[in-house]
Order: sequence, then C-alpha cells, then structure tokens
Amino acid sequence: MRRHGLGMCRVAVTTFVAVLTLGWGGMRPAVWAAEEGSTTALTIYSSAQPGAIPPELYTGGMPFRGQVPGYAMVRHERSMDLPNGRSQVRFTDVAAQIDPTTVSFVSLSDPQTRVLEQNYQFDLVSGDKLMERYLDRQITVDQITGDKVQTFTGTLLSTSGGVILRGEDGQVQVVQNYANVRFPELPGGLITRPTLVWEVATAQPGPHRTRVTYQTSAMTWWADYNLIFAEGADANSGLLDVGAWVSIINQSGASYPDARLKLIAGDVHRAPQPQPKMMRARMAPEEMSQMVDAAGFEEKAFFEYHLYTLGRPTTLPDNSTKQIELFPVARQVPCEKVLVYYGLDQGFRGFLPSLITDRNLGAQGNKKVDIYLRFKNEEQIGMGMPLPAGRIRVSKLDPADDSLEFIGEDAIDHTPRNEEVLIKLGSAFDVVCERTQLDFQIDTRRSWMEETIEIKIRNHKTEPVKIIAKENLYRWVNWEIQQPTHKFEKADARTIHFPVTVAPDGEVVIRYKVRYTW
Repeated sequence: MRRHGLGMCRVAVTTFVAVLTLGWGGMRPAVWAAEEGSTTALTIYSSAQPGAIPPELYTGGMPFRGQVPGYAMVRHERSMDLPNGRSQVRFTDVAAQIDPTTVSFVSLSDPQTRVLEQNYQFDLVSGDKLMERYLDRQITVDQITGDKVQTFTGTLLSTSGGVILRGEDGQVQVVQNYANVRFPELPGGLITRPTLVWEVATAQPGPHRTRVTYQTSAMTWWADYNLIFAEGADANSGLLDVGAWVSIINQSGASYPDARLKLIAGDVHRAPQPQPKMMRARMAPEEMSQMVDAAGFEEKAFFEYHLYTLGRPTTLPDNSTKQIELFPVARQVPCEKVLVYYGLDQGFRGFLPSLITDRNLGAQGNKKVDIYLRFKNEEQIGMGMPLPAGRIRVSKLDPADDSLEFIGEDAIDHTPRNEEVLIKLGSAFDVVCERTQLDFQIDTRRSWMEETIEIKIRNHKTEPVKIIAKENLYRWVNWEIQQPTHKFEKADARTIHFPVTVAPDGEVVIRYKVRYTW
C-alpha cells in the first residue's frame, strides 16, 4: 500500500496488455527452449570483515541490498532457437542488482555468433510509475468514505495531496482516501522484471546452447566456526571439536534454484567503488578428501586464493540466508589454553613514531588477563584444511546437566594449512595482575633514560596456571633489558614476553629495568 499525499492508494490494473517488444526494423525475436535444459552456476565473493556483518542484514524482513558487502558471478546456460541473420534476444532471469557492464552472451554451439548491441531495461512497472505515465490522461478511482464507495473518472492532473481529476464537465475534483485505481491499458515501455535485450547475429540458424554471464552485487558469504572445548590433562590444555558452516546472504533481486555453487576465499582486489551513504560496515595444497563428504564442499587452490565447490546443487532464494556445512566436525583437536597479561593502556601497545620521555605516559595499565585458545591447523591433529575468514564461537559442556554453555568468540582471517589459530575468549576471573612503574630517570644531555617496571601476578585458582606477561618497549627503538628477575623472550623489535607459572593461591613478582638510548 502506497500513500500519495493525503490519500491511500491500492493500484489495480483492470486492463493489462503485453509489454511492447523493442526491436530493430524487421528483426525476428528468438525463442527460448524448455527450461529443463537450463543450468545456473554461482561463484560468490565476500568483502566482509569476519564477524562484521550486522544482524539486520540477514534477520530482518526488509532487504538491505546496498549494504551487503559482497558480489557474485552468475552463469546461466540455456537452449534457444536463433533464426538466420539478426534477431532479438530478451532475457528476463537476471538479478535486480546486476552490473550491466559485466554481461557476456556466448553461443557454445557456434562461437562465431555475435552480440551486436545490448540493452538493459529496468524501468519496472509500479503504482508510482503508472500514475506518472497517466498524467493528463483519463483514469478511474474509487473513494472510500466509511462504508460508502464513490467512483470518479477524469483526467489525472496531479497526485500531490490526493488524486486531482478534471471531469468531462471541466470541474476539478480532489479525491482522497482512494483505492482501486483503474487504467485503460498498461503504458508501453514498462516491464515487470529487469530485462537484458541483445541484438544477435548468426549464420547458423536453429538450436543453440548459450551461456549468459554477469556480475551482481548484494550477495556475500562468510564462515561460522562452532567449537566445543573440553578440559585436557591439566589446566593449560584441552580438546576441541571444530565444526564449520558457510552462511550465504542473497539480496540480489533474483532466486537461483538448483544452482551449482562455488565460494572464493581470499582478498580479491577490485577497482574502488563509491560507498553508499548508509554503508558503515566494516567481510601445493591438497584436497580435503578425508574431511569433506562427496556432496559437501571440496576445496582446492585457485590462483592465489582458495575455491570451495559444493558437490550438489542448492537453491538460493532472494532475500534469504542459507547455512551449509563447510566440512564435517573435526573431533578431539588438541589445543592449549594461554593466559596473557598485557599491562599497557591501548594507546601504548605497539610502535609509536617518536621518542616518549614523559614519565607518566603509559605508567598506568589494566588489570585484566586475557584468555586465548591456541591450536595449529595441521592434518596430524585432525585439521589441515585452509580456513576461510569467519567468526569462531566456543562453548563448553556443563556436566551437571549436559548443556553447552557459551564461553567466548573471536574472528579469524583467512588461515592456510599448518598455521596457528589463536582465539581470544575473554578475561580470566581468578587471575589478577598489576603493572607498576617503580622508577624513572632521564638524562637528556647524555641521551638516555631508564625505567623500572614491576608486574605482580596473583593466582586464586586451585591449580597452577601458566601466564605470559607481555611488555611493549614503546618509548624508543634502542633499548636494553637490565636486571630482569625472570627469563624473557624477545617477540619482535619492541616487544618482550615473560612466561611464568604461578602456583595455586600463589603470587609471582616480575621486575626489570629497561635502558633507552638515542
């Protein structure tokens, strides 16, 4: 139902005529063959950051076509009859979000068949369009007043503030609360679906097997990983059951029944596209013969990316979200629980571009200890397949009632085989840390400064815990650690790690002095 000014309108066309075919001179229209010979294939690319797709894109009823961060290549193969010489081909099974500049029409039966011209027609019929086309023309409307219905016929002058009609007697009538607008015919040039029109030239009349390929926006996919964690032999180890699903959003304006589906994982570069105003989103390998069922996804290297091909047809309706299993659950995958204390404030984590001589900057830190699960994506532990970027959700079984309870989630980037996967779950409850600046000295004439740091780690659990105290040496690039109380590891040019084990209800105190020179 559409509001025109103060009136309410339900447009009903009482006389409907076929859309006029646009042609060139005496060209004859081509005829599509029966649909049972047609096939559809999709390759979907995602530009979404892992876990960054807002829920309203796939849980709401309204389409958010301009905000879906991805696109797809669509391929239709159809049989059709072409007459000799030039003919016109009309193709209506295209997505509303098609990029017309990417369209390709090829005859597989006769490669010499050529497309001379292409038109993309998208002036779709609607109530507003019909009203616009009938300005200064005669229409009939019904006005509803309570239970009474009055009928008015006249020349349409305006739809602002209701329907304004001029009758045969010259009187002007404003009709509000109107419904059931009746037109004598459907104006030419309006179509019900987006349509591609080709001028085709061929010297081989008769049946042709054709392929139509184009790119459409408003389609995307991402991976969702569901992990179940179980405690291992000690507090610092565990086992994971790893399952993976593919989620696909289709808001392209077309449905794809029984389509062959492929997904591309990797960062495929495209020419810069202007962003819609509403868009604020931040989406020799071997085959997985032992991990993927014949009807599931098969993975293979494809150029510098990875291609996942579904081994069975699937249907993707318009305005829908579909989930498909990416690979069967990998069970009993060994993992390590890692506790990390990163005591610096967020602004001082990493590399700063200049010398920091203010003693108070970075002196105060947080007390939270981060929890991570870490495992290696290798075949000998039950994994070993390239993992597309996606969101990882981790649950743990509560033995009291055999229920799965959520314990954290994170997002991963595209992860090749034999690389490490690190999942941040949250903050530890029973492990508390404090970072304190004990001393600071600086001599600008001799170009040095020294800072003494103390880190206290207290474990209130009933079992020992391993923890890594991570320190950024952010004040300058030239540094030297002096008088450390514990062994440390150099992670990179300006980061060190202190791995320690803290006894139950125990405390560990780490101290070190760092000398900067410039």
